[in-house]
Order: sequence, then C-alpha cells, then structure tokens
Amino acid sequence: MGRITLEKVTKSFGDVQVIPPLDLEINDGEFVVFVGPSGCGKSTLLRLIAGLEDVTSGTISIDGNDATSVPPAKRGLAMVFQSYALYPHMSVRKNIAFPMRMAGLDQAEQNRRIESAAKALNLTDYLDRRPGQLSGGQRQRVAIGRAIVREPAAFLFDEPLSNLDAALRVGMRLEISELHNRLATTMVYVTHDQVEAMTMADKIVVLRAGNIEQVGSPLELYREPRNTFVAGFIGSPKMNLIEGAEAAKHDATTIGVRPEHISVSAAEGLWEGTVGVSEHLGSDTFFHVHGTGLADAITVRAGGEVHMRHGDKIFLTPDPEKIHRFDQNGLRIG
Repeated sequence: MGRITLEKVTKSFGDVQVIPPLDLEINDGEFVVFVGPSGCGKSTLLRLIAGLEDVTSGTISIDGNDATSVPPAKRGLAMVFQSYALYPHMSVRKNIAFPMRMAGLDQAEQNRRIESAAKALNLTDYLDRRPGQLSGGQRQRVAIGRAIVREPAAFLFDEPLSNLDAALRVGMRLEISELHNRLATTMVYVTHDQVEAMTMADKIVVLRAGNIEQVGSPLELYREPRNTFVAGFIGSPKMNLIEGAEAAKHDATTIGVRPEHISVSAAEGLWEGTVGVSEHLGSDTFFHVHGTGLADAITVRAGGEVHMRHGDKIFLTPDPEKIHRFDQNGLRIG
C-alpha cells in the first residue's frame, strides 16, 4: 500500500510561508510528478512527505494513518536524492545492503533482496565493484537499488537525473518507468523538466509559489490547461500566448496556440512574419518567427523536411480547433 494524503498542509520558514494550505491525494500505485519552476516548492513538498521537514500545520497521512509527526525512518518511504550519496569504500553489494543492515535483517533475507534488486536494475554483474568504477547512470541505479530493498510503501525521487548527461537521462527515465510498471509501487518524483513529467507520470502536479496550479494526467494538462501558467509550462516547445486584437477576435484576453498546431507556408496564411532562428532536429524543425505583430516571437513546429532560411517571409495559420482561450485573470474559458 502507498496512498498518501495531504490535508491543509502548510510550511513556513520564519515569517515566510513557502507552502500555503494545500490538499493533495496520491493514490496507491500511482506515478506522481511534482513539476514547476525553480523555487516553486516542489522539493520542499517532497521533504514534508518524507518527514525531512516539519509540517507547520495540516496533516499528512500514509495509508490512512496520521504520519505528520512520525520520524522519517518509520514512515515506510524510501527517498532517492539528486546526489547518489554512495559509500565510496563499499562495494555495490554493501551499498545496497546498508539500509537492511541498519534494520537488522538476517543475511539470507538481505541476499534475497539484493539479488532481486540487482536483477531488476541490471546490476548483477557489478555487485562486487565500488562506486568509483561505475558510470553515472550505474551509480544512480545503485542508489535506486538501495531504496528498493527497503520494500517501501512509496518511493520519493528528488530530481534524481539532474547530474546525468542528456543520453543517460533518457535511458534512466525509461528504466525508472519500467521499474514502476514492474513493482507497481507508488512513486513521487520531483523535477523541473516538464519533458520528464510528461513522459513518466500517471498524474502531474504543477506548482507555482507553493500553490497547486493544476493536477491531472499529462494529456489532460496538455489538452486543457487550466490557466496561462500551465499552458506556458507544459509542452515542449511551450505554447504561444497571444494577446490584443487577435485574442479579442476569439472573445478572450489571451489565446494560446501550440507550435505543432500552426501550419506554415511560403505563399499564404493568416499571419505573416519573418523567420528568425531555425532549429533543425531531423524529424522536426522549429521556426522562431518575428514581425507578426502578435508576440515577440511565435514558435512553430514543422516537419523536418521543411526548410526556410533566416530572414525568409513565412505565413502561419493556426488550427482553429486547437486555439485555447483565457480570460483577463489568465483562466481557461470553456
């Protein structure tokens, strides 16, 4: 079991309230991602769940039991940090075994759990090596293995991939998702990278200044962002937000159009502009278009075979069925 419930939870440091009253339900077996810009409170919220920070007010329950004042070691949770925090003088086997030794498990049970975790994480051939003999991705897997052997009610990940290069991040992202599917254990994952959130989560929690802006599946947030903040944060590249006369035509203060929902032409279209920087990624090309009079720049996602040079005239036409409307408070209309 791994159901986590937060009721009217707040956190203050002195006179500064970093988490206003907040309610959240994390269901058993869910992969929930906290995402938001730097300083939004996502790591603080994770630490409150882990018990590494004291709650100022409110209640945190784990499987229906009040855990607000329960010490971290007794909450039945396992945390994986951004830094691997491995013991360099110990082998991989001993690093993974460490929390079980502290808990007093017998050697036979320790061996069973170590072998099972190593198999799940492709570490069987590395159990006798030391961390210094491993790659960054392998060391991160050791840190995850150390969490797995505790057989927790839930795993808590605090930006675990931040120290890895781009290729390793993609690989580890897939491995953690596969691990979740195999273990079917609750996972709560903190990241500032919305691509990680979109690709890994069952449910995303978007945070800003300690407040929850929206909770939903990746596709729910992509298709129906509740406000302009979520609209501009979820999606890569981010949604184009346009104000003024063009928005007024749609009875809105702001309209949003995703880069992939704008068609491009060298001959005709609704909006005319000039190509600025083009980013050719093979399968896709991103054009940054200036001079439309709609925004500082409009980002357009086109097929990789579309080629235009810096300074070329370009015509853009948004898909009328994919235009998002927002009111004067930035809230979604309809």
